[in-house]
Amino acid sequence: MAVTALAVTLLAGAAAPGVAAAQQDRPALQEAIQGFVDAGFAGIQARVHDQRGEWVGTAGVRKLGESAKPPANGRFRIGSNTKTFVATVVLQLVAEGKVGLDSPAADHLPQFGLDRRITVRMLLQHTSGVFNHTGDYYDGTVLPGLPSTGQEWVDNRFHTYQPEELVRFALSKPALFAPGTDWNYSNTGYTLAALLIEQVIGHSYAEEMQRRILRPLGLRDTVVPGARTGIPGPHAHAYYRYQDAGQWKTVDVTRQNPSLIFGAGDMISTTRDLQTFFSALMSGKLLPAPLLAAMRTPHPKSGYGLGLYVEQTTCGVPVLRHNGSTIGYGALMYSTPDGSKTLTASVTLGDADVDVAVEYPKALDKLLGEVFCAG
Repeated sequence: MAVTALAVTLLAGAAAPGVAAAQQDRPALQEAIQGFVDAGFAGIQARVHDQRGEWVGTAGVRKLGESAKPPANGRFRIGSNTKTFVATVVLQLVAEGKVGLDSPAADHLPQFGLDRRITVRMLLQHTSGVFNHTGDYYDGTVLPGLPSTGQEWVDNRFHTYQPEELVRFALSKPALFAPGTDWNYSNTGYTLAALLIEQVIGHSYAEEMQRRILRPLGLRDTVVPGARTGIPGPHAHAYYRYQDAGQWKTVDVTRQNPSLIFGAGDMISTTRDLQTFFSALMSGKLLPAPLLAAMRTPHPKSGYGLGLYVEQTTCGVPVLRHNGSTIGYGALMYSTPDGSKTLTASVTLGDADVDVAVEYPKALDKLLGEVFCAG
């Protein structure tokens, strides 16, 4: 889903011990995250792990009308960072010989009648040509999907979708291009990937995520919520500011049904858990070297590998990342190639009139510069 109203739900509670000292110790990082709040964002929590150890900082508020800051390790919806988790599990199945990376996805998903030219790799790299069920923008044309923004989404935000329903809706639309001939971001590709996991393993992708990643890494605050509308444990409120019939409205969207983005953006986590996961992935603890290399081989048009982006910062430092957003939530997940330096964060919009397309990149560039370029 597009970053139209970027915000974050955070776990309410006391900050972790030592947070205040960490903030004082690295004022440049604190200033960088304060930049999001100064630009009009409601709040931010961030975690940096590098050669100086771990720094955690927060700025802004966790709830409109209150003064409490976002907690240092609050839970939030991680949006498309879910895709990196799903891609990792699929690649583990490839490593075990249960799935062929370049074999037809239809072999594992016969119920959909997929084009047999679509491979598993294409699902993970967004080169399948399958229409994006949450709406598409391709070749200069806006293509509406299931309700994912505006008043229509607000009215439907508690609706439960079945993943097969999402796929069948997408497949009812013409393919955007022949498989493998172009690149276009598709949530449906990852819904298919999660269903592929279920078909191969014989139980839910949530269970397999627990077995393969969450439990082994000790990610106790990370969940695959299914159709549950709440965030487990204490949490802050998230808001969606949108225009309807010429009027601006702000709605509390703390509770929402994430089944619309099954396998593509439905997970909940924390900055600590995202840091643990991404560092483990980048340092080779979750995948054999050849598959990690495949994951980090970018498509020439987009820079997208298999479940993550391959980029350089403005100062030329190579980084891997996959940011995410849903209505009301935003998440950052960055790492150097060896996993030794990471940034994980979440941001929230309240009811301020913020031009996200302008202000978000400016604040993000400053933060990335402090984390990966300073010194």
